[in-house]
Formats: sequence, C-alpha cells, structure tokens
Amino acid sequence: MSALHPAGVTLLGSTGSIGVSTLDVIARHPERFRVIALTANSRVEKLAEQCVRFQPQYAVMADTDAATRLQKELHALAPDVEVLSGPDGLVTVAGMDAVDFVMAGIVGAAGLLPSLAAARAGKRVLLANKEALVMSGSLFMQAVQEHGATLLPVDSEHNAILQCLPDDYRPGAAPRGVRRIMLTASGGPFRTLPVNKLAGVTPEQACAHPNWVMGRKISVDSATMMNKGLEVIEAGWLFGLPMEQIEVLLHPQSIIHSLVEYDDGSMLAQMGNPDMRIPISHALGWPQRIDSGAGRLDLLAVGKLQFESPDSGRYPCLALATAAWQTGGTAPAILNAANEVAVQAFLQQRIAFTAIHAVIRLTLEQCAVHGVDSLQTILADDAAARAAAFECIGSGQAVTA
Repeated sequence: MSALHPAGVTLLGSTGSIGVSTLDVIARHPERFRVIALTANSRVEKLAEQCVRFQPQYAVMADTDAATRLQKELHALAPDVEVLSGPDGLVTVAGMDAVDFVMAGIVGAAGLLPSLAAARAGKRVLLANKEALVMSGSLFMQAVQEHGATLLPVDSEHNAILQCLPDDYRPGAAPRGVRRIMLTASGGPFRTLPVNKLAGVTPEQACAHPNWVMGRKISVDSATMMNKGLEVIEAGWLFGLPMEQIEVLLHPQSIIHSLVEYDDGSMLAQMGNPDMRIPISHALGWPQRIDSGAGRLDLLAVGKLQFESPDSGRYPCLALATAAWQTGGTAPAILNAANEVAVQAFLQQRIAFTAIHAVIRLTLEQCAVHGVDSLQTILADDAAARAAAFECIGSGQAVTA
C-alpha cells in the first residue's frame, strides 16, 4: 500500500499483549497503516483508550454486556466509532472490504472463527492465534489456498522460520531442500526448579516468564511447554513438514527464535531480542522490512547462548501434544480444549500446576476422535472435550491421576 492508500487493519484482540505491540508498530508508520477495527473480550476501559487514540471505524466486544458499556464510554469520547458485539461482530470486521490485513491475536479457540473468516475473505492474515491451525489445520489451509489469502505467522518461532526460508516461499508448501526445522523454547520459569516442587507453584510464579511479556494463559502454557506442543502442530501445517522433521530445543536466552537446517548441512538462525514487535513488524511490512521500535541486539552483552533437550518428565504436556498430532483428526482440538479448561482452573487455584497435564490426558482418553470433515465437527468435539475436562476437575480425577 502507498501513502495515499494505507492498508486497512483489523486487530483481533487489540487489548492483549500482541494487540498492544501491533498498535505500537502501526503508530510508527501512520502513512502505511490505518486502523479499521479494534476488538477485545471484556476490557472496556483499555479498548476505549485505544479507540480514542486510533479512531477506528468499528470496535467489537466479544462480551455483549461489555459492548453496551463501551458504547456509553465512546458516546462522548469517540462518537464516530460503531460498536459491534459477539462472535458475529468479530467475523464481520475480519472480512469487510475496507480491511487488507487482519492481526489474529485472540488467544485460544475463541479466535478460530474470525481468523477463518479473514482467510475466507482473502485477507493478509497475520496469525498469532496458533489454535486456529491446531484445531482446524486442513480446513484453514484449504481456505487460505482457495480464497487467495496471504498467511504470515506472527509467533516468534514460526516467523523466525519464515525469515530463514527462501524469499519466494509461501506458508503451506513443503520448503525445498530443508532437512529439519528447530523451534526454540525458553523452558519457562520452572526450567531449573526441582520436579518434586512443581505441584506447589502458584499462578503468579507460573506467569512470571523470564524473557517475554505475555498474557496469563499463554504464560502458563509456556511454563508447561504446551505452548511449544501447539507450536509444533502449527509448524506442521504452516511448513508442510512431518513430525520427524520438527524438533524442539531449549534455549534459555530467547535470542535465537528458530533454526532451519538444509540438506547441504547449512543451518540458518533468526536472532533478535525477545520483543514481539520484531515478528509483528516483519508480517506487517512483508516483503519489505520496517522499523519495529525494538532495541538492537547486543551480542557482547548476551555473552553466551545455551541449548538443552526438553525433559519429558518436567514437560509432559509436550508429549501429549505430539501424540495428539500423531493421532490426527480432532485430537488436537480436544487437546487444546482440555488445556484451556485446565489452565483456567489452575489460574483460579482450583487445581495444582501438575494437574494440568493430568486433565488433558484424561480428557484425551475419554473423548472420541473424529475426522476433520467440517467446522461443525471440530466445534462439537471442542465442546465435548470441555465438558469432559470440567467433569474431570469437578470429580477430582486429575488430583489422583
């Protein structure tokens, strides 16, 4: 897009960490981007502040009561902003004609429908919502191909892989000459904590990520490494590679974000400070490079880079994720649903940290897996998995498992 015709952007999840970082990058390039729509779940005050600053045409609250409160807030502050609500509102602003780019930054299964709507509308989809591919990989990639959408990953690991692939590569196809890809992981806040102490950790400790500033749910996923398990599944769909060509490597410094090894023995790595504005700016500016606002990487200050293999005893969720991918069908959707329920229960201090993987495992054992033949099948198995996970927590099965 030119300065005369800046790209229209919808931000799905604008009040979260991804949304805030995206708006920071957009604000640095007012000639390139204009905000068409901002969306949030229930953070009325934060979304109102963003609407006053960026003056979008639309604001969407997933929660209908919150939408009513936002409408009252904006009546005096930004009266020209039209307020929509619910899943239908999210889908609407993801697919409207004025929108060129959609930042899919809603965490969890709630981001699936608007992300899929953006793909079906042929938008440039900046995918920070990994659950969209975990739950509906084949359907999502089919929508991208059939409707001419451009899919660019924003997760730091997947964006790093894309930066290490040839310039003409497009997500969805198997890259030529690649032997394997390696996703790095910090290991979270409990990488060195004795395993026998994990049962006693608190939500506050789990959310204190050593390198990244993230929301509470994704911070817990990082601590269990379920986040990395979901990223392995996502990488399979994005880069068209089987599980045996995707590896996970612990890298506590979070400086190398991923690596690509080629058939000739060459290995390319993308490096940078742990700042989400870097992959966000790459996806917004692609194929050009634009300023992100991130600080320069000082390798002398970093000093050394460490690498380790993930310990399966410390991170059982990683094995659950890879097993679900091997099973196929709706197993990854069941895995994701059970994880969302279990993480929420942990954050509410209803279960211990070590019960998260037990809830997921029991849910996978109890729920039937079906072929991914339609969105309705995926959503039905998602709902069944949530019910099973709630029952598992309520009955105390996860405590004794």
